[in-house]
Amino acid sequence: MTFSLEESYAWCKSLSRRTAGNFYFSFLTLPAEKFRDMCVLYAFMRVSDDLGDDDRVPIPRRVEQLAGWRASLERALSRSRFDHVVFPALVEMIGRNQVPHEYLFTVIDGVDTDLNPNPNGFETFDELSDYCYRVAGAVGLCCIHVWGFHDERALESAVDCGLAFQLTNILRDLGEDADRGRVYLPREDLRRFGYTTEDITGRKRDERFVQLMQFEVERTKTYYSRAEKLFEYLEPPGKPIYAAMLKIYGGLLAEIERRNYDVFSQRVKLPAWRKLLISLHAIVRHRLPAKRG
Repeated sequence: MTFSLEESYAWCKSLSRRTAGNFYFSFLTLPAEKFRDMCVLYAFMRVSDDLGDDDRVPIPRRVEQLAGWRASLERALSRSRFDHVVFPALVEMIGRNQVPHEYLFTVIDGVDTDLNPNPNGFETFDELSDYCYRVAGAVGLCCIHVWGFHDERALESAVDCGLAFQLTNILRDLGEDADRGRVYLPREDLRRFGYTTEDITGRKRDERFVQLMQFEVERTKTYYSRAEKLFEYLEPPGKPIYAAMLKIYGGLLAEIERRNYDVFSQRVKLPAWRKLLISLHAIVRHRLPAKRG
């Protein structure tokens, strides 16, 4: 197949505009070239995720498609053979930003984990953290290479950020994931509060559930606190988008608390106007020079 670089970039931007949701509003804080680069990165991640999440396709077929996607990525990176419209822009973008290839393959590993889950879920938080690294930490590492950073400590902070965001997603999507047979909360946490996977599937909200959610939210907050250190290590173009992402995802976590941890009756989300306002505030605060005196 033949895809021009211009066609590839345009397709990535169009997909991001239609489907990126929370992320797209934060992209608006970036200079034009980095905005375009983030659309490419998002497009690759979105296609990868969709291969794993399309419930219309039987799981064995999805496993097969994901293996084909991994092989296509390998061909694109090693031989510039492009089987999908996303690849010309992806290869050009990661080469220019020196994004390590291993991060892209790690993301595919994360999708594969969802397709071949341990039927017993995760026993410990350490096991859950390893999963979060594959599906979110590696994404954070890609992002900071696009934005620019000047201190190797940025790598650890980017992983903390990915963990904070993924834990937020897990808490928000507890019921929806359970319907797919996926319970991400560690079994050691469920036992601590006498709650079960069957209770999650049954969407049982009682005192045990509230205590469990309080515990999970407080732990997630500690990773947001650690992630704030990344500001010190980013180059200026990355500061506004990072501020917007932290505020938007932190806002989701705060909304879960505000609803007294009711993540079952309706999907927790922020209105579009609020996300746009957050992004505009991030631009003003982190890109415009501060007034003197």
